[in-house]
Amino acid sequence: MYNFDFCNPTRILFGEGSVDKMAKYIPAEAKVLVVYDSIIEQIGILDKVLAKVPNQVIKFDKIQSNPKFEILMEAVEMVREQGLDFILAVGGGSTMDGAKFISIASHNKAFIGNEAEILHITPMDDDRITESIPVGTVVTLPATGSEMNPHAVISHGEDKLGISSPFVYPKFSVLDPTYTYSLPRGQVANGIADSFIHTAEQYVTYPAEGRFQDRTAEGIMRTLIEVSEKTLNDPTDYDARANLMWCSTMALNGLIGSGVPQDFATHMIGHEVTSLFNIPHAPSLVMIMPALWRVRKEQKAAKLVQFAERVWDITEGSDDEKIDLAIQKTEDFFRSLGLKTRFSDYGYQFSDVEPVLTLLEKHDMTALTETKDVDLVWSKKILESAL
Repeated sequence: MYNFDFCNPTRILFGEGSVDKMAKYIPAEAKVLVVYDSIIEQIGILDKVLAKVPNQVIKFDKIQSNPKFEILMEAVEMVREQGLDFILAVGGGSTMDGAKFISIASHNKAFIGNEAEILHITPMDDDRITESIPVGTVVTLPATGSEMNPHAVISHGEDKLGISSPFVYPKFSVLDPTYTYSLPRGQVANGIADSFIHTAEQYVTYPAEGRFQDRTAEGIMRTLIEVSEKTLNDPTDYDARANLMWCSTMALNGLIGSGVPQDFATHMIGHEVTSLFNIPHAPSLVMIMPALWRVRKEQKAAKLVQFAERVWDITEGSDDEKIDLAIQKTEDFFRSLGLKTRFSDYGYQFSDVEPVLTLLEKHDMTALTETKDVDLVWSKKILESAL
């Protein structure tokens, strides 16, 4: 196991009615910007949340899937003009990510007038970020884990760009499974897949003797497999939704990735696919991850065999046969969620690979995976395998 420095300061308020505890974690004198999308208001969740916020509230309802820089800058101007000093995000990953950008764009002097530069910050310790507006979240879509991590992804033109800073860890996050009951089936399926893939990206790498991390990751993936059918077919099964929600949070809060190698190539390639072809985030990932495993089977063999044996209970056959069956079972699992697993299912073909490679090169994504050796040649093989 490698050395690591782990600190996660986010408070989790979990369970039905946990929004009742939220107010004591918002400063009494704070002027609150509440960010959300219009659907949250239509289904009645926003009113339930605002009833628990005694503060002066300003609402911003323009958040969309894959939050756009230009729209978020409207909220930044509201914060500056009205002296707002707390942000409450009510929604899923896009809403939480947007709130994080607003949080650090509003006051950091190094970026005033050039806020787009924030989208090019990747080191967690970038010393140009010196402050942020506190953020709290109320999660309505379990998927991205943004409620308990320091990351966000923002769209700027055709680009999807990631930011990371310890200044954007939420101060608290409310996880009430009943707030997910009204989600469309497709969004729940996307959340299950996204959570599974987040976990696998920190697991299917190479052995590093991180036994606790491995067993925790295996537990998350097995739980997602176990509850998927029930939570899709019975939206008001509280325990199934509770398990999905907690798995989603634990999949990307830094715990299972501490001290072990990580491979987020699936996400890096997926971001380009989403921006080019408007395929939603999770559906892009479910096509890429199995393809990456097929192409990188030799490099990932030890962990793929472990994945086969411990997650899918595959005990017979050669190592190669175990790996192939595990990849097949993973694709079958994604299809059981109602997701497409090949680009050809969307009508894309070989000629569509080159534009993805162009964006990968533009964003300097030419040394991917846990071993930093997946260049554009490898990425082309992965994309072609996903066809």
